[in-house]
Amino acid sequence: MLTTRRELLAAMAAISLPLPLAARDEVIDLEWSDLIPQGDGGMSLDRLRQLGVVEHNQHGELSSGFEQEEAAAVTTEYNGKIVRLPGFIVPLDFDAKGVTAFILAPFVGACIHVPPPPANQLVFVTTDRPYESKGLYDPVNVTGMFGTAATGTQLAQIGYALSADEIVPFG
Repeated sequence: MLTTRRELLAAMAAISLPLPLAARDEVIDLEWSDLIPQGDGGMSLDRLRQLGVVEHNQHGELSSGFEQEEAAAVTTEYNGKIVRLPGFIVPLDFDAKGVTAFILAPFVGACIHVPPPPANQLVFVTTDRPYESKGLYDPVNVTGMFGTAATGTQLAQIGYALSADEIVPFG
């Protein structure tokens, strides 16, 4: 079950630290390794569930045939900040105009052809402007408001959410 964009943004705002407007306008270029907290700098998915930030699918478990590696923790360091992150699109919601909700994954075929990466290596992306994806094998750069707002889909548990302002081909 997907969480609505409004619920994800509300969850991100609830756990975000207040930032000066100037700091919110700066784009932080992230690498996938930045999403894995170092030491005690993270929050466990169990703790997120206690806070009501993680939503389970209707059965409370994954329905994918693959075994997802459990993520120990997610980082809250980038909550409420504007980030840019490269990755590959795994479409979840689309129409004739393009993709409006997708999983951003660090490698081709994640969640589809191979077991999904851990939740702290997946980002649930929503956009008001549909993105005309050329295919699963074309990398993109996604820029927008980032936060720890995990959710579950039929494909995987996801540790982060990003409300995209811009989606462009990588390069």
